[in-house]
Amino acid sequence: MKMIEGGVVAAKGFKANGIHCGIRKNRTKRDLALIVSDVRAAAAAVYTTNKVYGAPITVTRENIADGYAQAMICNSGNANTCNANGIEIAEGMCALVEKAAGIAAKDVIVASTGVIGQPMTIDPIAAGIDELVAGLGDHHNEAAEAIMTTDTIQKEVAVEFTLGNATCRIGGMAKGSGMIHPNMATTLIFLTTDVAITPAMLQKALSADVEDSFNMVSVDGDTSTNDTCSIMANGQAGNALIDAENADYAAFCEALAVVTQKLSRMLAGDGEGATRLLTCKVTGGADVKNAKIIAKAVICSSLVKAAFFGADANWGRILCAIGYSGAEVDVHGVDVAFSSAKGEILVCKDGAGVDFSEEIAKEILLEKEIDILVTLHDGDAAATAWGCDLTYEYVKINGDYRT
Repeated sequence: MKMIEGGVVAAKGFKANGIHCGIRKNRTKRDLALIVSDVRAAAAAVYTTNKVYGAPITVTRENIADGYAQAMICNSGNANTCNANGIEIAEGMCALVEKAAGIAAKDVIVASTGVIGQPMTIDPIAAGIDELVAGLGDHHNEAAEAIMTTDTIQKEVAVEFTLGNATCRIGGMAKGSGMIHPNMATTLIFLTTDVAITPAMLQKALSADVEDSFNMVSVDGDTSTNDTCSIMANGQAGNALIDAENADYAAFCEALAVVTQKLSRMLAGDGEGATRLLTCKVTGGADVKNAKIIAKAVICSSLVKAAFFGADANWGRILCAIGYSGAEVDVHGVDVAFSSAKGEILVCKDGAGVDFSEEIAKEILLEKEIDILVTLHDGDAAATAWGCDLTYEYVKINGDYRT
């Protein structure tokens, strides 16, 4: 397996584009993206668990109920949530793809992101759809830019691997910087692959994968209304069809995990106002469920996040988060260490503090990427969660988000 360029067009038979159509007032920001497969593809998706969710989710659920799709369209700048005409607009976006690209409206995955409850019209999308379709090609960068909201970086990943004698690829792009918290999905994620796999096995793989990737990411404890992670698999790689849990299925899942976990790290590291990527690695858990509960509790703690913003080795906050997490754990057998490019330092042993150099700890915690290493003595299970620090800038961004 190797990392490659190309994002959502790395896999055979996919094209993409992104333009500014006028949803956003700022003409320098693209706001409409489209991904198209040359052929109808197996499709799967997972969605937000928020009871308030965007109209595009309702339409996408209906469109891929048969397990197939051929295009993904997404706008930024307006979430199309809590709008009286939301379903009409989401269905209208699919109809526009049909008219301009010749792809059946029922084969379109649709998504929106931006401000919730903002009045929306389909007019700018209708005005831009011909330009969007005419420009379809190797424009993965433009597509990735068009789905951004408060993101500061584009988030794209692609890998190449083999199944039998076939060279296969999986690519993806994601957006998300704030209102990010499990459970699934987290943000908007669009994945493409040329692997031949049945819709049932594709859904099985995606549903299992997000439990260890996007569902282990938290920026601010708020679960969005529009979260969707979707994938299309068009079979153009020519591998033997994956229709059961065999060796090829395992290899596909492994490649998928590389893509989704790299995107997860990007999402956490680009949290609104963030200055540090935090990775909590839990080992020695009683079971995976408890290890995940602990990893999430640590990464979600506002006090832990604030401490890392100040590069303060306040390990007591980590023990506190573990204690209220609800996990089955022996709190008197917890070790905590911090690690970064500057080294590693043990700050807690068997649930109690140890002597350590505050100066060395500070140096370690001033790095942009920090690992929080939690070692338990309850079993052999492990889990990883990703998050970021909590900064003044986060409050500033969300204090005037609409304006």
